[in-house]
Amino acid sequence: MKTVDKSVDRRTILASGALALAGAATQAAPAQAQAGGKPIFTVPAITIPIAGETEVFPVRRIYCIGRNYAAHAIERGSDPTREPPFFFQKPTDAIQNVKVGEVADHPYPSLTKNYHHEVELVAALKSGGTNIAPDQALQHVYGYALGLDMTRRDLQNGMSAEKKPWEIGKSFDHGAVIGPIHPVSKTGHFAKGAISLAVNGTVRQTSDLDKMIWSVAEQIAKLSEAFELKAGDIIYSGTPENVGPVVKGDVLLCKLDGLPDMSIRIV
Repeated sequence: MKTVDKSVDRRTILASGALALAGAATQAAPAQAQAGGKPIFTVPAITIPIAGETEVFPVRRIYCIGRNYAAHAIERGSDPTREPPFFFQKPTDAIQNVKVGEVADHPYPSLTKNYHHEVELVAALKSGGTNIAPDQALQHVYGYALGLDMTRRDLQNGMSAEKKPWEIGKSFDHGAVIGPIHPVSKTGHFAKGAISLAVNGTVRQTSDLDKMIWSVAEQIAKLSEAFELKAGDIIYSGTPENVGPVVKGDVLLCKLDGLPDMSIRIV
């Protein structure tokens, strides 16, 4: 009859148990590190001043709608009567805050030789969700601001012609210029109102918010079908026609009925 080495069996069992425990600990370690680990460096929080308040608005995501005024859609080669809304994003740290009453220096970006202005109403959300109904959408808006969706047009057009993502034309440092956020409690919601942009005193873009193809409420509803919207999200709501190039030295003046003017100088 063959004898069994019980000591070996015990060693095997103990070793197997130790390996199992080590494996379990290894699997648990990432979750523990994620929950309580110390960051190796600090990433600055991106915030926007709130008019009349000492508190600031923390930015989570920047959404932008494309071709939301019929005339601008046509000048960009689109058919506004048939095209559904489409969106893109800019990185959160593309924000450039502009104080009321100042002319802020705005750096001309790298790689481009055709740098365009796009003046827009911006909606800032205090809450969100998914599949938000249009008639409930405005309940999620904290306030509004005046913004500039600056665009490296030659890079955007070049990538579009090659049927490649044109993020490089939209998502770059300082590409999301914005004034302070004004709470809805003080301004109400914006469904109409003159919006314009002048370069060196000459008006280029001029329209009315009531010419937007998709209202702010509809934009929120459509976005929430694709993403879970949350507090801290901001939405650039589209620009009127006559976007155009700027060069170093140009001074841009943005106007929107109900909000203070915003101005930058290209440097």
